[in-house]
Amino acid sequence: MTTRWLTPEEQRAWRAYIASSLLLEDAIDRQLQQDAGMPHLYYSILSVLSESPEQRLRMTDLAERLKITRSRLTYAVSRLEKDGMLRREACRYDKRGSIAALTDAGFAVLERAAPGHVETVRSFVFDRLSEEQVAQLEEISAAIAQGLQEDGARPTSDDVPWRRRSSTACS
Repeated sequence: MTTRWLTPEEQRAWRAYIASSLLLEDAIDRQLQQDAGMPHLYYSILSVLSESPEQRLRMTDLAERLKITRSRLTYAVSRLEKDGMLRREACRYDKRGSIAALTDAGFAVLERAAPGHVETVRSFVFDRLSEEQVAQLEEISAAIAQGLQEDGARPTSDDVPWRRRSSTACS
């Protein structure tokens, strides 16, 4: 098998992507730590729950939406639960399953942190791009994400815990 090395153009694009994604994640984390005392992952958990029906979501579905392992999610949820921002509930139909539910306190923290978060994202990403580049960013990001999630792509669904689906519903 022959290695398909990156062309100089691909290497520059790859390195620019890596630099921008690491710098952006750091900037968002710093802003959220300063404004809300939490990392970006915790904010993302609260945000996804706030947009879910009844502000509740099965833990496996939450892990899938966030594209993180269930063990990483469990750790983060335990911390948010300890801080009173969410609570875990038992799944009525699956004894192994649990649900993460946003609390009023968690929603209040999210409401306070959201304006600063949006301003950070806007100033570091969207204010620097033309309308055409925003559309290109969406198209490129969606193509990469789709390729990583397609059947047969590496990692396989057995390797990626958030891609596993339980056949049992919770409510």
